[in-house]
Amino acid sequence: MLKYTIGFIRRGDEILLLNREKSTWMGSWNGVGGKLEKGESPRQCILREVLEETGIVLEEIEFKGLVTWEGDKSYNGGMYAFIGEVPESYEYTTPIKTDEGILDWKKIDWIFHPDNTGVANLQYFLQELLQVKEVYGHHFVYRNGNVEKFERKSLSILEEIY
Repeated sequence: MLKYTIGFIRRGDEILLLNREKSTWMGSWNGVGGKLEKGESPRQCILREVLEETGIVLEEIEFKGLVTWEGDKSYNGGMYAFIGEVPESYEYTTPIKTDEGILDWKKIDWIFHPDNTGVANLQYFLQELLQVKEVYGHHFVYRNGNVEKFERKSLSILEEIY
């Protein structure tokens, strides 16, 4: 079982992102999420983390795959990735300063703009999470803090997410 979850909340053509105040990805825009607690399923964890980090109560959230990594000095790990959605009319005024960083709605086009260097490694996997029905494993190999290799493989839905 992986130790972490990450979630992306969609509102029309926007995604709620967090500019992280702490490592890892300090200073970069990324999804919300965190560490699984003892006895907690990944789905329970992401719903709790979304509530804690944003105050948003999601009734449903969709499991969209795994994001795993390996790198220098046994830097190995992974997270369960989820997509939640709120109506376009959902009122949630940003930016909001939190203990985790700054929350703000970002246009999907902005996230994927080729000149955007302010997002985490989202350009590798977020598009598939948003648009594709299939569930994928997204695997990174890092060397000296940079992506050396990235692979995407189809997965079957895992029971352990519930």
